[in-house]
Amino acid sequence: MKNFLFKPIDNAPLILFRIFFGFLFACETFGAILTGWVKDNFLLPDFTFSHIGMEWLQPLPGYGMYFYFAAMGVLSLLVMIGYRYRFSLGMLTLLWAGAYFMQKTSYNNHYYLLLLVAIMLLFLPADRFVSVDVMRNPSKRSLTMPAWCSWVMILQVAIVYLFATIAKFYPDWLDGTFTRNLFTGINVNKPVNYVFAQKWFHIFIAYTGILFDGLIIPALLWKRTRTIALIASLVFHLFNSITLKIGIFPYFALSYAVFFYEPETIRSIFFRNRKPLLTESDLTFPNFDYKKALLWFFVPYFVLQITLPMRHWFIPGDVLWTEEGHRLSWRMMLRNRDGYVSFKVVDKKTGQSELYQHHKFLTRKQENGMASKPDMIWQMAQRIKNDYKAKGKDVAVYADCMVSINHKPFQRLINPKTDLASVEWNYFGHDDWVILYE
Repeated sequence: MKNFLFKPIDNAPLILFRIFFGFLFACETFGAILTGWVKDNFLLPDFTFSHIGMEWLQPLPGYGMYFYFAAMGVLSLLVMIGYRYRFSLGMLTLLWAGAYFMQKTSYNNHYYLLLLVAIMLLFLPADRFVSVDVMRNPSKRSLTMPAWCSWVMILQVAIVYLFATIAKFYPDWLDGTFTRNLFTGINVNKPVNYVFAQKWFHIFIAYTGILFDGLIIPALLWKRTRTIALIASLVFHLFNSITLKIGIFPYFALSYAVFFYEPETIRSIFFRNRKPLLTESDLTFPNFDYKKALLWFFVPYFVLQITLPMRHWFIPGDVLWTEEGHRLSWRMMLRNRDGYVSFKVVDKKTGQSELYQHHKFLTRKQENGMASKPDMIWQMAQRIKNDYKAKGKDVAVYADCMVSINHKPFQRLINPKTDLASVEWNYFGHDDWVILYE
């Protein structure tokens, strides 16, 4: 095992991945400004639905979030070129964590993945070649890294695909219901729209998704199928990018391919003009660089990464319905979720009740996102309670919420007799006021 993990290998894949990572992160952050994503999620709302426990994390006033995201874009480019790598990446990670935890109306799995990979790269020697830092300080230059530096990246993406595969084994995916709903709303042209409307196409996409997610990592690891797998990845991710318009994720997923090819191949293709001659001393075993990072960071990190996506199996109810354990679990593009909710406020002193006009304080996007998710409904109830508390009133808040999964009949999600203002959020289990259905 020591020979396997700590054997020095060419570091070209990690160096190239750092370049891809910085470039794609810059596209994500600058693109968020240019497409209006920052405006819709941070400027227009009066407040954001932060992750529970981080309600204090709210957007900067005025146009501050534009500067916030622009700063991340600049830091991304600095990471790409390897300028003050640790500082630039550390600041980028910190700012992105802030943006990620600041709002969940537009929750997306690839935002979470970007955060995880940024944290991982902080512990990896991705700046030791083709970087400004090496130009400034040639003593930092290195041509090798321990083999585990590649394997941790492979393991991370393998976890993503593994749990994405498992999550698809539920009836509405297997019978094409969700893929039908997904492609029904896409308008390209008449011939393509006709194909998108066919039952066979919905089934084909559903099972292709399962096969791709389940087999892509083993196929990339096996040399005989590696190139076929890469071509399949290109087709799969480009199709998703064009039809589903899911940002940088398809290209970010493709960038992981560099870790599956022989490092010498990556160097000969991408760093041909900088190709060094590796000496025997460069490749002499053992190389114990970053051993502490592996033992004290990556081992517990991957225990957590394997545990988090499994937690919903130990929580009563179907996560598809309750949402409890849905986030951080690689349950990507699995269902349509629609809902509507009303809040009744009862003055505990007088007994008088009234409907709270929550739509006056939310954007349409926030209202649609909140209406079907228990955690956001609970947060809205807490905010309502605090609004009345500021007026000197002690109130109970009740929510009547109806939800539909994959355009099926609406059913009640929240117990309308529970005072949401007085209950605590259960971080690790089931909240009794979320109604379960067999």
